[in-house]
Amino acid sequence: MSKINVCVIGTGTISDHHFKAYANNPDVTIYGVYDYVYERAQKKAEQYDAKKVFKSLEELFSDTNVDAVSICTWNKTHAEIAIEALKHDLHILVEKPLCMTVEEAYAIQEEADKHNKVFQVGFVRRFGTNTKVLKSFIDAGKLGEIYYAKATYTRRLGNPGGWFVDVNKSGGGPLIDIGVHIIDICWYLMGRPKVKSISGNTYNHLGNRKNVKNLSFYKTADYDQTENTVEDLANALITFENGASLLVDVSYTLHAKDDELGVKLFGTKGGAELEPELVIISEENDTILNMQPQIDHLTFDFQNAFQNEINSFIESCVTGVVSQAPVEDGVEIMKILEGIYKAAETKSEVRY
Repeated sequence: MSKINVCVIGTGTISDHHFKAYANNPDVTIYGVYDYVYERAQKKAEQYDAKKVFKSLEELFSDTNVDAVSICTWNKTHAEIAIEALKHDLHILVEKPLCMTVEEAYAIQEEADKHNKVFQVGFVRRFGTNTKVLKSFIDAGKLGEIYYAKATYTRRLGNPGGWFVDVNKSGGGPLIDIGVHIIDICWYLMGRPKVKSISGNTYNHLGNRKNVKNLSFYKTADYDQTENTVEDLANALITFENGASLLVDVSYTLHAKDDELGVKLFGTKGGAELEPELVIISEENDTILNMQPQIDHLTFDFQNAFQNEINSFIESCVTGVVSQAPVEDGVEIMKILEGIYKAAETKSEVRY
C-alpha cells in the first residue's frame, strides 16, 4: 500500500503535534509544509524531514502528489483554505473550530458533500483515553439517558496573546479557543443532539491583566501585551431538541483562586466526571457507588490523544471509514459557538 502524502499548512505551536503524530504513523509521508512566513516553513521541513516547502497555497494545491492536508492556521483562514483543498480533491484535517461563522460552516459542508474525501475536524478530546473509556460505558447504557451536563474551563491568568486575541483573526476568545473543546466533548458524549436554544453572556472587564507579575502562563511567539479584543469570560445554557441541557463557562482570565477544568454528565441510570479525572457514578443495592476505572490516563492524555486523532484520520483516508469527527459535527458546534456570541450580544435567547 502506498503511503498518504500529507502537507501541513501553518506552522504555529499546534502544528508540532500534527507533525509528530504524522511522523509516528507508518502509513504517512510528511510530503510538504506551507506557512505564509517561508522561513518558518523551512525550519519545520528540516525538523520533520518534509520533502517540499511550498511558497504559496496555489503551488501546494497544484501538486498532484499531495493526498491530504492538516490546516493549522488562524481561524479566519479555515473556511477559505478548506474549500480550496476540497476543490482539489484532498483529504482534510482542520484544527478546531471548523471556521468563524455558521455561514462559513454551511459553505464548507456544501463543498465537502461534493467530494468523496475525508473531512475531519480537530476535536482532539474525543480521542483521549478517558473519553473512549467513558463512551464505552455510555454506549453500553450504563448511564441511561444523559439529560444534563456541566463543563468548566476557566483560567485565572491565561490570555495567550497573538492572533488568539485578535477577534478579526480568531472570531472570539476563550469560548471559541478552549471552550469549543469542552462543549464538543459534552455534546459528543450526550449523543450529538440537535441544538434548540441558547442563552449566553460574555464579559470583558479584566483584559489581559498585563499588570500581574510573578505568575507565568503560556504566551504565543508574537505575544503583545497591548493587544486584546476578545472576551475574558463566557457562559451559556444550551438546550437541545431532546430536552437535554448543557451549562458551560470558560475564561482566559478571572479573579479565581485556581485554574479549573471540569466536565460532568448526568444520566437516568448513572453519572460521570470526565475531568479533572474520570469517575463513574452508579447505584447498586440501594447504595451509591463512585467507581474509578483502572486505566493509564484518568485525565486527558494530550500527546496520546493527538496520536489517536491523526491515526484515525489516516485510517479514514486509507480505508474510507467515516471520520469520528466529521464536518457535520463541526457545523453543529459552530452553531452553538455563534449562538452564544449572538445571545450575549443581543441579550436575548437564540433559537434554532
